[in-house]
Amino acid sequence: MTCPHATVVIDPMVQDLDGETEQLCRAEPLTRIELLGVPAWTVTRHAEARQLLVDNRLVKNLDAWGLWRSGEVTHEWPLIGMIDAGRSMFTVDGEEHRRLRTKTSQALTPRRLEAVRPDIERFTEELLDALAEQGRDGVVDLKAVFAQPLPMRVVGLLMGVDRSLHPMLTRQYKAFFSMLTPQEERLALLAELDVFYAELVREKTARPTDDLTSALITAEEGGEPLTEEEVVGNLKAMVAAGHETTIGLILNAVRALLAHPDQLEKVLEGEVSWESVVEETLRWDTPTTHLLMRFATEDVQVGEQTIAAGEGVVISYRAIGRDTAQHGEDADAFDVTRPAPIRHMTFGHGPHICPGAALSRVEAGIALRALFGRFPDMKLAIPDDEIRKLPVMTQNDMEAFPVLLHG
Repeated sequence: MTCPHATVVIDPMVQDLDGETEQLCRAEPLTRIELLGVPAWTVTRHAEARQLLVDNRLVKNLDAWGLWRSGEVTHEWPLIGMIDAGRSMFTVDGEEHRRLRTKTSQALTPRRLEAVRPDIERFTEELLDALAEQGRDGVVDLKAVFAQPLPMRVVGLLMGVDRSLHPMLTRQYKAFFSMLTPQEERLALLAELDVFYAELVREKTARPTDDLTSALITAEEGGEPLTEEEVVGNLKAMVAAGHETTIGLILNAVRALLAHPDQLEKVLEGEVSWESVVEETLRWDTPTTHLLMRFATEDVQVGEQTIAAGEGVVISYRAIGRDTAQHGEDADAFDVTRPAPIRHMTFGHGPHICPGAALSRVEAGIALRALFGRFPDMKLAIPDDEIRKLPVMTQNDMEAFPVLLHG
């Protein structure tokens, strides 16, 4: 495999995410990148991403990828598990995608989301109590105690997974995403997750309850019922996307507000809504940095560039969120007072738009309001530039977020 000279090499250790984002923002709307030695295109602008995300010549089918067909990319590539993730609505297109997504939409209804709101509020208060206790005498890790367990509790409740299993799932997904995990171990983790979800599906098939897993199994509209493989694939991907995205959204919002105390004051005084904080954070510091991957079934022209048939395309959402053509010359600035609505695409666009977007927004809104309501004087316990990112090429996540709750 060869990568052209005008290529942005995506750093697997995420040592300078801001610098990488700036480099992509300066690049062409369609730019060559390298992912662990594998060449691909990435789209870095809002308009071009909006165009490509609805182009049916770009598909999720791995067999359309020339490097996969030729054997140049195999299961030894560390990122393959994010593309070859089993049969689900995340890996198919067209009628099959509509069928699988319809089933999920039946399971993840607005009624179900509204019904879970009191549980989100209860989980939030329980975790804030734990945060207060652990931070009573000094520094506490906001991620480990609050931002990480909250979305896992929510998705666990929706799926019908006992809370005792949440730490195991958290560890499994953390290891799966980390670039420090040996590929042999990562493949074994994927196999273990398949077994876990298959056992969960069989249990819910035999004894259905009022949860997302049972609803996926019993959904009636949209063609044939989902197979066990399809339910497992949907659950595995939804948990990964759902809890990881919300962790990043909560922490990125807190970090941005602590770095902009004048804006935090406006929010605390009610001049700006928490919904505006959520949307500006989603635009400015996206929970997902690079979304892998679509493949061209024929040549696709984008401006003066051509995605050749068989080539892969990545969506670089963090760069897209800083697009000055879409968000103005100050797109690189965090500003919760931007006129609403802030028309970003952080949850995607087109047929594959994230089905859990509404849930993530609800969780983050509840969490941020309650967190700053309880601890309005919270401060970072270390300089902002000492915060380290996890070595994850697709998610915008931190190793830890140490804070002092009372300034």
